[in-house]
Amino acid sequence: QVQLVESGGGLVQAGGSLRLSCTVSGRTFSRHAMGWFRQAPGKERDIVAAISWSGSSTYYADSVKGRFTISRDNAKNLMYLQMNSLKPEDTAVYYCATTRPFKPAVTTTRDGYDYWGQGTQVTVSS
Repeated sequence: QVQLVESGGGLVQAGGSLRLSCTVSGRTFSRHAMGWFRQAPGKERDIVAAISWSGSSTYYADSVKGRFTISRDNAKNLMYLQMNSLKPEDTAVYYCATTRPFKPAVTTTRDGYDYWGQGTQVTVSS
C-alpha cells in the first residue's frame, strides 16, 4: 500500500520560511518523479514544483520561482519543499504526490500522478 505523508506546515508571517517534507512508503521511491501541489479555498489544485526521479531536473510555477526549492533524498524516501519569502497568497493546503509508473521525468500535470498525501496547511499572515 502506497502512502505519502506531508509535514512541516504551519502559520508564518509574510517574509518567513517553512520547509515541507514528504515521506513515501510502499513504493520504490527512486523510480518515480515527485511533485508538490497546492490548493487554496475555492481554487483548483495547482502544481507548485516537480522533480525528476534523480533530482537532476526540476520545475517551478512562475509564482514561486526564486523563492521555493524542491529537493529529494532517495536514500531516505523523502522529498522537501523549502519555502522562503512567503507571501499571503501562498496560503493553501500543500500536497505531495508521486507519479505513475514509468514516469521518471519531471511531470507538471495532475493526471500524471497516482498517489497523493492528505495535505498540510500553510498559512501566511500579512
